[in-house]
Amino acid sequence: MENKLILAIETSCDETAAAVIKNGREILSNVVASQIESHMRFGGVVPEIASRHHVEQITIIIDQAMQEANISFGDLSAVAVTAGPGLVGALLIGVNAAKAIALAHDLPLIGVHHIAGHIYANQLITELKFPLMTLVVSGGHTELVYMEEQGSFEVIGETRDDAVGEAYDKVARTLKLPYPGGPHIDRLAASGNPTIDLPRAWLEADSYDFSFSGLKSAVINTLHNANQKGLEISNEDLAASFQESVIEVLVEKSKRAAQEYNVKQFLLAGGVAANKGLRNKLTEQFERLGIELVIPPLNLCTDNAAMIGAAAFVKLEKQQFATFDLNGNPGLDLEKE
Repeated sequence: MENKLILAIETSCDETAAAVIKNGREILSNVVASQIESHMRFGGVVPEIASRHHVEQITIIIDQAMQEANISFGDLSAVAVTAGPGLVGALLIGVNAAKAIALAHDLPLIGVHHIAGHIYANQLITELKFPLMTLVVSGGHTELVYMEEQGSFEVIGETRDDAVGEAYDKVARTLKLPYPGGPHIDRLAASGNPTIDLPRAWLEADSYDFSFSGLKSAVINTLHNANQKGLEISNEDLAASFQESVIEVLVEKSKRAAQEYNVKQFLLAGGVAANKGLRNKLTEQFERLGIELVIPPLNLCTDNAAMIGAAAFVKLEKQQFATFDLNGNPGLDLEKE
């Protein structure tokens, strides 16, 4: 079989990333320039600053990815790029870089949904077996996605308010922890005890949707009430109680969905997939169920371009190419991929 090489570009938020992927499975290079330092003092991503950094970094990162893969543009089969969702200014930098390369080197252009990328990060470590279910957990997304076959996505549950990563960041800010808050809460939780009673939002009995805004408010109220009464609350115990509430809902709904849809595999995807508490609880529960659980390594959980190249390979095989009017689309629909 002739090897197919895809140059993939990802600029949906605050990482400028480029990668070269061989046959949708093998990483020849995967370069990521993070902007966390720039956004940390603001306590979150500032879209205008993110876009400016992408402009400064994009050509350097693409060159580095090509050099590390030790190939030239003439060796490529296609150029892929995250078309959405994300910050529109940030998306546009990647999309225009990809269009320029595709046009200059007469290569097919492939637009990729960011969440499809997170799901297909798992293909870089193992073969996907269908039907499968994925729990997508990141700063902007919390979804259960059912896949009957390659490239087909059905969202069976999603958040009705805050995404799980968003809730982590807001709780971290209340605890005066640095941005991004997720890793700090995870670390604190590991040395605390879940002794504080916090709510679980199960919603309707048969719903696979999520809601974390009530839990976030409960954490904030617990802290405020303690402060007003002059009581000390252990940050470790509060972090552990918050994390236990989040993980219990995520894991229970995941288990129920995996059983109801009779899947062969269950995947974890997205930045919050790096959370040790969540990884451990899912591993323990899915071993009991006897359903294969796939969790990507930490470097493939957060935003990167290798995952975009893996998702793009499915479209390359199906000849699903974008035209040169491809644009950054913050509201891109996964189910219409």
